Amino acid sequence: MRSIVAVYNCSKCPGYCCSYPLIPLKKRDVERLADHFGLSFKEARRKFTKVDGEEPYAMRRKEDQHFGRICRFFDTKERRCTIYMARPSICRQYPGGRSCGYYDFLVSERSSQEDPAHIASTWNR
Repeated sequence: MRSIVAVYNCSKCPGYCCSYPLIPLKKRDVERLADHFGLSFKEARRKFTKVDGEEPYAMRRKEDQHFGRICRFFDTKERRCTIYMARPSICRQYPGGRSCGYYDFLVSERSSQEDPAHIASTWNR
């Protein structure tokens, strides 16, 4: 079995994938969050998801100055995940291949501007 080698660096990203309008959760994801926070499944489901019937669930989000709304577990000052070890399946699988579209976009923009800090520097204000 071959492993996929990623050609992107999440530490340079402002959290683009965490800003998707829908962050789907499976039952196992809610169980993982419940374990992480020492809650029952029912408490975690009520606290962390939009409850609209049965599975699939969706992660609750919060305000973000750059993207409008973002995952509730994203640290908007440090621009990183605060529950990395308990992150949902969709986050564990992202981007599903060798390349991240947002990272590719940043590389292209920096190259076209001939400035290695282009774009990324605006996130540190």
